[in-house]
Amino acid sequence: MKLAYWMYAGPAHIGTLRIASSFKNVHAIMHAPLGDDYFNVMRSMLERERNFTPVTASIVDRNVLARGSQEKVVDNIVRKDREESPDLIVLTPTCTSSILQEDLQNFVERARQDAEGDVLLADVNHYRYNELQAADKTLYQIIKYYLDKAQRKGEIISQKTPKPSVNIIGITTLGFHNQHDRTELKRLMADLDIEVNEIIPEAASVENLKNLPRAWFNLVPYREVGLMTAKYLESEFAMPYVDITPMGVVETARCIRKIQEVINGQGAAVDYEDFINEQTLHISQAAWFSRSIDCQNLTGKKAVVFGDNTHAAAMTKILAREMGIHVVLAGTYCKYDADWFLEQVSEYCDEVLISDDNGAIGDAIARLEPAAIFGTQMERHVGKRLDIPCGVIAAPIHIQNFPLGYKPFLGYEGTNQIADLVYNSFTLGMEDHLLEIFGGHDTKEVITKGISADSDLNWNKEATTELQKIPGFVRGKVKRNTEKFARERGIGEITLEVMYAAKESVGA
Repeated sequence: MKLAYWMYAGPAHIGTLRIASSFKNVHAIMHAPLGDDYFNVMRSMLERERNFTPVTASIVDRNVLARGSQEKVVDNIVRKDREESPDLIVLTPTCTSSILQEDLQNFVERARQDAEGDVLLADVNHYRYNELQAADKTLYQIIKYYLDKAQRKGEIISQKTPKPSVNIIGITTLGFHNQHDRTELKRLMADLDIEVNEIIPEAASVENLKNLPRAWFNLVPYREVGLMTAKYLESEFAMPYVDITPMGVVETARCIRKIQEVINGQGAAVDYEDFINEQTLHISQAAWFSRSIDCQNLTGKKAVVFGDNTHAAAMTKILAREMGIHVVLAGTYCKYDADWFLEQVSEYCDEVLISDDNGAIGDAIARLEPAAIFGTQMERHVGKRLDIPCGVIAAPIHIQNFPLGYKPFLGYEGTNQIADLVYNSFTLGMEDHLLEIFGGHDTKEVITKGISADSDLNWNKEATTELQKIPGFVRGKVKRNTEKFARERGIGEITLEVMYAAKESVGA
């Protein structure tokens, strides 16, 4: 197993914990060693939540390995049920605990005999599922559990709300700008005169899940989490769903038109074209900005896009269609959903890369030498090494991607935020040259076409001095071309003569 795999998308139990802890009054218990509870640190540090119930770990140690863990796990479930009075306790195994090959479903059945609340096992394969896949399946399991329970009790209200309404599915804790997107989607629905029936799982109550079938349709803004639930609700309750991510001017309009089609098909008579035009022309500044001289300066510049399926596909389309930027590579680490990604981006980029190998992705970026990168925090680190600016558009993310201010990526306000991110990610005009003039330019450079290997070349004093005279915005390219020239000819030291020869070889 590659470590990089887990760096892009965490292990399965993290996905389960994100779903369970997003609900109100739901407690999660990990069957895991103590070190696996770093989720609590992530939740408190990144989301900056002041009041949340930490995840409990049923400590797996050498004693447990010797005699089994059933008694400890059952006791933990019953104790937390008594202490916290949760509506639901979710037990999740981990990669480590799966080695024990214990029947955790039996543990859950035992605990249900003494617990007042519901107890559910997150039944995901922790060797085959990653964080995103597990989150999607865990949400589906919880929804199905409570709807099956409500059906047995005859508590499901299948009659639709008087006005058009929607369930928004897939907003979770620790999601990329999810909290801001939730606010923007609620605002968008209000503008369309559509009631929000439920938002799940973030801040939702499991007791209200029986009301899900009352909505006219389901909206799934992120492909990674919620699609399995939406398909289940469609098959079981004939609820249509919209899975077009409203990110960028074009896709937001397409999403709204699809919503119009769905609710008009159920008896409404709405026309959102005037709203789309008004928002595009006057609320979103992105459409105007795309025609400005500033944005035209970006036309044809090369960019690399990498992230999860939802954000990487959306950003590729925005750059190519709305801003005239040349996407030389679009990639995703969601290998399990590769066909969908290929279908979405192939016509908008030169090359598609589907990989979870950070080294290979870094080497591809170094080879292509884009003017900017739009990726995860991992691509941001690559950009730092290659002296290429990077705008972060998807998880994995850091604390800087949980801004205190309002910064959605969805809806019409999201278009403004994305336009700002794109424009500010590129090196602007004479910016580097001006920094040179005022003596503040950072002269750190990379010396290889890849990021995986150290340089074995030396630059003598005269060549180094000459290199520093070259404006910063082209210095890196000159250095890489010179070193490539030297390596191809077996030259171990860069001199002035080598620099001039390299320059002539490329016709400069």
